[in-house]
Amino acid sequence: MNRVILALGAFLLLSSCASTINISEDLTPAELMQRAQEAMDRNNYKVAIQYYQALNDRNRTNIDLVITSEYHIAFIYYKQGKYEQAREGLTALLEYYNSPDQELLPQHFKRLAQIVIERIDERER
Repeated sequence: MNRVILALGAFLLLSSCASTINISEDLTPAELMQRAQEAMDRNNYKVAIQYYQALNDRNRTNIDLVITSEYHIAFIYYKQGKYEQAREGLTALLEYYNSPDQELLPQHFKRLAQIVIERIDERER
């Protein structure tokens, strides 16, 4: 009986980690970021990415939120050791800064992206 309960518990735990979450359309950008950060704090990267992707998808006209979400998604890939995906995301992010309006963009994400790319380069040497 105990083995059955343990097996069922393990199955439920694994299946809950593998599922896609339902993100309410009513959440504000701040709430999406908060929930993404809470998932990150629990090392639940898949859920964090889903919240950051929702932030990105729902706020395409707000470049600050787009840059924020894209940086965090790329950084999650870096934390997971998915360096190629991280590099692709960070390189795409840096393209936003190749525009005449680059001084209006959040500069800290530009520098953070450069630092993470440097770290990826060091790991790949």
